[in-house]
Formats: sequence, C-alpha cells, structure tokens
Amino acid sequence: MDVIELNKQEMLEKKVWAVIGVTPDPEKFGYKIFKKLKEKGYKVYGINPKYNEVEGETIYASVKDLPEKPDCVDMVVNHKLSLPMLDEIKAAGIEYVWFQPGTFDEEVIDKAESYGMKIVYYDCVLVALA
Repeated sequence: MDVIELNKQEMLEKKVWAVIGVTPDPEKFGYKIFKKLKEKGYKVYGINPKYNEVEGETIYASVKDLPEKPDCVDMVVNHKLSLPMLDEIKAAGIEYVWFQPGTFDEEVIDKAESYGMKIVYYDCVLVALA
C-alpha cells in the first residue's frame, strides 16, 4: 500500500473534519462533501468567509476561528486559495490534508510535503465514503 493510500485510511478513521470551501449550493462539491461527512457520523466544521451558516450549521471564516482543532482538513477550493491556506493549517498544527481534484497544483503539493503534512490528492472524499 502506498503512502497516499495509507494517509487516506488514517484520515477516514479520524472523526473531526473541516471542509474549506463549504457552500450552501447543493450542486457544488463544498456542499456535497460537508453533507456526506455529516451523514457518515463525522463532526464537521465548514470554513468559508463568504457564509455565516449552511443548513443551520455555523460556518467559520478561517481555520483559526474553529472552536476545536480538526483532525483533517478537506480542501474544496481553487489551488490559488489552497496555497495560502496551508500556512494557516500548519499554524493550527493540523497534520492531515485531503485535496479534492482541482484544488492543488505542484506548488501546493510541494508546500504541503515541505510542511510534513500527510496528504491525499487525486482522490475524492465522496467516492471514498460511498
């Protein structure tokens, strides 16, 4: 089993997640992933400075605003937003980051690896939880 697959298995066993890029739009992955994680029994925090609430849940502006440190962060934003978010994730001491397809480029992955983060990319949380 490769490192990514091991990281994926470890992450799916963690119970507290944050979804960066959550949205109230049911057509978007930020909404679908947030909802699916909750349905599967995970404690999930949504992060998006554009919204205060999604489906009655408080949405936070940033990682540092969360009431507790999540075990994992799921990125559902453009890779240009993923890059600066890594600094915030590292500062919070979060080890696991899952990059949804389209949320990363080589620079993002290199930075996450340089920070010693355990990462998953080229894989979708929705597929993993199906």
